[in-house]
Amino acid sequence: MNFQLAGRWNLRIFEEDNMTLSGELTGNVVITGKQGLGELHGTSFYGRPKGETLELSLTESAYLIYIKKITVKCAEEELDFERFFIRASNIIKNFELFYIVYKDLRERGYYIQPSDIGFRVYPRGGHPGKGPAEFLVFVTSERIPLLLSGLKKHLDNSDNKKKRLILAIVDEESDITHYEVRKLIPSGSSVQKPKKLHSVVTLLEDRCMVWHPEESKMLHKEGFFGKPIDEGHLQLSLVESCYLMNSGVMEIEKRDHEKLDFAEFSDIATRIESDFMLKYKVYEKLRYSGLVPKTGFKFGTHFRVYKSFDSISHSDYLVHAISHDHIFSLQQVSRAVRLANSVKKEMIYAVVSDSIEFIILGRVRL
Repeated sequence: MNFQLAGRWNLRIFEEDNMTLSGELTGNVVITGKQGLGELHGTSFYGRPKGETLELSLTESAYLIYIKKITVKCAEEELDFERFFIRASNIIKNFELFYIVYKDLRERGYYIQPSDIGFRVYPRGGHPGKGPAEFLVFVTSERIPLLLSGLKKHLDNSDNKKKRLILAIVDEESDITHYEVRKLIPSGSSVQKPKKLHSVVTLLEDRCMVWHPEESKMLHKEGFFGKPIDEGHLQLSLVESCYLMNSGVMEIEKRDHEKLDFAEFSDIATRIESDFMLKYKVYEKLRYSGLVPKTGFKFGTHFRVYKSFDSISHSDYLVHAISHDHIFSLQQVSRAVRLANSVKKEMIYAVVSDSIEFIILGRVRL
């Protein structure tokens, strides 16, 4: 049997039943009598049994009022959908977002339970008591900035519980976009280290030049470093130059032939590009991991990244370096992920702190 259709069929049968139960709003939950255990929880897994009563979240209760399965009273006053919704929105911040996501998932056949960040969602064909939830769904609005620290906390919690983390982002027209967030340890097969250059490389305005034709060819061929500007000369970006100098492959001098060490070069590069060291640390980590990073400017990111020289015609990832205290704009995330998907790449954020962590955000359809 198709579990998706089965879930919808069971839900439809239940919702077309004419029986209505009564509940009482108590604090931030609605309590029904014993009858709710069998007719709400036993049939469609609404709520949580508490002795001989059933405890419903405010989101579940609003939905059940909407489909006319329960009535809810508070201090002897019966609350219709509008009054209940307004009261719930005074109790739970952004209640309308949770309701929109809950209703959408329920009506597409998923069984759902509340969680501290939004919802626990069971896989197709699954339900509470049959097996574990598959997703933890974090509900938010396109207008609410997303703190990286909060996202990492949710991701760590999901990993500890062996669940997939889903962002359910509600836009201003109440449409929902889902993104899966997961950790990645990227690796590739490009582990070659070029031979040390005999000639000295020159720093110009915001790039370096390799003048020796054979060394230019060697760097480009053996590590896909730089870009040839003609048959015999290679231009290197600032991060490539800094990496090769720090790796002992080459020496860099200014146009007046003054030699530069790592600290001096990185200081000059930081004056040119304020987030240079953030980018450099990520570039170095990617190279050490056997990957080939190149500029991602055309895609609006710091790097496009190749897993190996064999796939050099098509990059695998887009990588953007961010600091540990980064705050995401969800509009920017939406643009970045959509662009990455349109060019068949994965969007990765490289989080720089004492170490470097890689987080993938990808759009999913639930």
